[in-house]
Amino acid sequence: MTTAARLERDPQQPPERTPVAIIGGGQAGLSVSWHLADRGIDHVVIEAQTPMHQWADTRWDNFTLVTPNWHCRLPGYAYDGVDPDGFMTRDEVVDWLAGWLETFSPPVITHTRVTRLAHGSDGGFELTLESDGETTTMSCDEVVIATGGYPIPVVPPFAGSLDPAVHQMHSEEYRNADDLPPGAVLVVGSGQSGAQIAEDLHLEGRAVHLAIGNAPRVARFYRGRDAMTWLADMGLYDVPARQYPGGAAAREKTNHYVTGRDGGRDVDLRAFALEGMGLYGTLVDGQGTTLRFAPTLTASLDAADAVYNSICRDIDAHIDRAGIDAPPPSRYTPVWEPDTDPTELDLAAAGVTTIIWAIGYRPDYRWIEASAFDGGGRPMQTRGITAVDGLSFIGLPWMHTWGSGRFLGIDRDAGHVADVIADRAGNRGGSLRLAVGP
Repeated sequence: MTTAARLERDPQQPPERTPVAIIGGGQAGLSVSWHLADRGIDHVVIEAQTPMHQWADTRWDNFTLVTPNWHCRLPGYAYDGVDPDGFMTRDEVVDWLAGWLETFSPPVITHTRVTRLAHGSDGGFELTLESDGETTTMSCDEVVIATGGYPIPVVPPFAGSLDPAVHQMHSEEYRNADDLPPGAVLVVGSGQSGAQIAEDLHLEGRAVHLAIGNAPRVARFYRGRDAMTWLADMGLYDVPARQYPGGAAAREKTNHYVTGRDGGRDVDLRAFALEGMGLYGTLVDGQGTTLRFAPTLTASLDAADAVYNSICRDIDAHIDRAGIDAPPPSRYTPVWEPDTDPTELDLAAAGVTTIIWAIGYRPDYRWIEASAFDGGGRPMQTRGITAVDGLSFIGLPWMHTWGSGRFLGIDRDAGHVADVIADRAGNRGGSLRLAVGP
């Protein structure tokens, strides 16, 4: 494993000025830091808490990666354990990331929040920092926003109208079934988090109800290999978003639900229904103990299965083109069909005491005073680079490719952003260089 250059700086002392400020100390921001250090470019990383804290703080106890371990690659560092086709647990991911941090010394300023980013009066940017109740400012030529794709958990507006006796929480707050009040649980949302949390509760013997949306699903293993390994071989994770079917709209797609738990398997909601899980369509409204759903359950299940089988057909075509010797093809056949699409649930009658909202996140860049966002508040960027000179992003879903929001694509994205920063410094006639230590 390569060790990045180490930049000489006291990481806990915020400078009044720095050439490059990276806001956010997760794996994306620290990957840019690695590449800047490798180029000898002076910078700091500003983190509101501690580096990569979210892996330990916002994943449930039985969390596992849904991508194979061999996908786990960061600058100068890759998974080299005994199970490349397995799936690391939450704690194993935390340990793996800690190992990466031991290979270099990122200049991180911890427990410091950036509350405002504005254009500087003499060019560049001015950052307002808050730490321990004190406010300071910092100026810089370049800023890389690495605060995550969409940091604000979404809860529907009618949540406050529901019976206060029902405990409500967002998926990022869920840890395990034992922490919840006794009784049945309603999980709202069937993306990766919602489907896996519903499975976790189901395996723990809790009565579970699940409101599903338009999330697709994918086979865990197909024709002798992990489906995601086939897709990587097919180059799907390397296709730029603008060239992907549907173009830039691909950035709004929900990831396919599947699990890496217990060595990996499909998440089959129909099988869960056979085992007693209550399934519903999209949750549209609620008041008191009554929830109302759109009659979309059958269509949502069918659509998810259609994507599942479509991906299998794509893999079949790849195998045929490449002349690969593989087990024969197959298709998923539904094991359960709903008699009707339910449109209502009485929480009290069903014994539901907890609702877990797993319906995603929304962007919140109100602290950034720059014209770099569309009408929905999303960054307007190409490979992380915006039209605002000196302002870049990293770690966004579909920032460049399908792999951008995964460990698999971070290194490439971060290297590109670092290259652009270095090129812009040269064009300005300035220098971002710092003496590099041994």
